[in-house]
Amino acid sequence: MAAETDTGSDTMTGNGERHEIVVCVDPARTGPLATAWAADEAHRRRLALRLVVVVEPAPDTRHAVDAARHRARTEAASEALNRAAEGARTRHPGLSVSAAVMEGVPAVVLTGLAQHAAMMVLGSRHLSRTEEFLSAGSLVLPVTAQARCPVVVVGDAEHSTQEPPYVVVGIDGSTASQAALALACEEADLRDCLLRAVAVRQPPLFSLRQEGAGLDGERRLLAEATAGWAEKYPDLRITHEVLVGSPVERLAEAAEHALAVVVGRRGSGGYTGMRVGSVVHGLLHRAHCPVITVPAE
Repeated sequence: MAAETDTGSDTMTGNGERHEIVVCVDPARTGPLATAWAADEAHRRRLALRLVVVVEPAPDTRHAVDAARHRARTEAASEALNRAAEGARTRHPGLSVSAAVMEGVPAVVLTGLAQHAAMMVLGSRHLSRTEEFLSAGSLVLPVTAQARCPVVVVGDAEHSTQEPPYVVVGIDGSTASQAALALACEEADLRDCLLRAVAVRQPPLFSLRQEGAGLDGERRLLAEATAGWAEKYPDLRITHEVLVGSPVERLAEAAEHALAVVVGRRGSGGYTGMRVGSVVHGLLHRAHCPVITVPAE
């Protein structure tokens, strides 16, 4: 563990849980989208904000060149962290902000922090699928696959000019989608916006049925899944939409002007720690709004 600078109140509760949103600050990116999104979310939820930059450990060598490179990376990380913290405090004065430069394997460190975080927020470099597996800087897949809290990937800004503003949630009847719906309802209520609950049926390659025919099962699924949420959130407006086609394409199209799209994640990352499911993986590349992935409870 490396240098850690904390400012703000203690975010630990008596049972050891953290009431904070963690955001990974990437020194290689100049845009503040992920930090701004996380600061806004922490402000909405009245949680603390923890900013983290993770640098690889110093190489086990006495070479002066390697040591100098490590110092330079650490200094750049500290500078990026300070700028991000200042921006968060300026955006929301009074927000409890802590900042930490940590050493370790970035994906491992962030996954560990996600154990007790309310939410983990990452920026996206829009890497290709090959780069995701080969790039040392790719954090989105392993953290999303293994984190025990919701993970938000902010590659593009929210589309806040759409009227009425809305959040999209994908529903397929799984335990993971139930967890996604719970978070989506909370998000829409906090933002006072519309929630669009979407179910997508992917037809077989060869079918004599007309597109859109026989969707009663999906409509019933949406009605049953969303039943009861109005009691918890009386002001929440929920619409039901059953679409036909590729789940990735249809959800991405539905979220084209959304504040966010929320989907569930099944499993625990597989043997490689990189498996997130085809829909989640596709939306991370295709969606033009923040993607919120919620693990099954």
